[in-house]
Amino acid sequence: MTREILKHMVLIFGAVVVLAPFYMMVSYSFKSPGEIDRGEGGFFGRQELMVDERCVKLRDPNRDDIVAARADFPGQSDRDIRAALIDQAEADCAMRPAMFNYTKAFSEAPLLRYLLNGVIVTASIFLIQIVVALPAAYALAKLKFWGREAVFGLVLFCLLIPVHAIALPLYIMLAKVGLTNTYAALVVPWTISVFGIFLMRQFFMTVPDDLIDAARMDGMSELAIVWRVMLPTAIPALLAFAIFSIVAHWNDYFWPRIVVTGNRDLFTPPLGLREFKGDGDGSFFGPMMATATVIVTPLIIVFLVAQRRFIEGITLSGMK
Repeated sequence: MTREILKHMVLIFGAVVVLAPFYMMVSYSFKSPGEIDRGEGGFFGRQELMVDERCVKLRDPNRDDIVAARADFPGQSDRDIRAALIDQAEADCAMRPAMFNYTKAFSEAPLLRYLLNGVIVTASIFLIQIVVALPAAYALAKLKFWGREAVFGLVLFCLLIPVHAIALPLYIMLAKVGLTNTYAALVVPWTISVFGIFLMRQFFMTVPDDLIDAARMDGMSELAIVWRVMLPTAIPALLAFAIFSIVAHWNDYFWPRIVVTGNRDLFTPPLGLREFKGDGDGSFFGPMMATATVIVTPLIIVFLVAQRRFIEGITLSGMK
């Protein structure tokens, strides 16, 4: 009984450690800058009206504005007209913190464009990875050829190479062929996934050879077997690999930061967070956390929808 309680305590502690950053992220996305700085307001904040100082500063009346407003304020001095215009600007720029943060997330930067870029990049990478990984995994799992074990050993060795070790050669190669600041630079280096080959090979090892022999007796070629027999059976493993691939490349900041240097239209979602980084007016933590919440939400939804198949794919891939 004591051991069970200890296990549950460890699991609860681990869950708290994992969920705490998400709790802070969502909570900060609802709060005003003052509440964030002082660490008060509870989860949702008090949602009292706040004034967007940057909005007011953009509407700071100049001489022409004051002259144009004299008809609306007859008999008042320029100082009084200026003060009235500032009061009006503050009233127009007042809003609830939650509305302020999420509005700024979409207006301060083209977040929808960044999300579209993320979809294009992650989907392209995953689809090409599947086109490469499935035939390679099938060959390593079911075909008999000289050097098969050596090739599989090479795949395992490639799993040990961190991306940072090859980032500079990759960048130089892309720069020499003029592919920096393009979608190709974001996609091409990741089209071969050794992890995908390894995962799919482990899954294919669980597929009975009789199924493949029956397909061959029906006159199917090896490529036809891959796409018409092995692919339908590998859906759980593909979903598991999809989670790993999409999460890795959707959240990748390192590589896009290197190859996208001057074209803001190619920014991926993580690069979009830079729009709220500290400047002369300080960091925009509320909108930054609202942006992070918007970026993370699709991944959480996809995982929850595919959770059962994801666990099934991981389990089956390690059975043999």
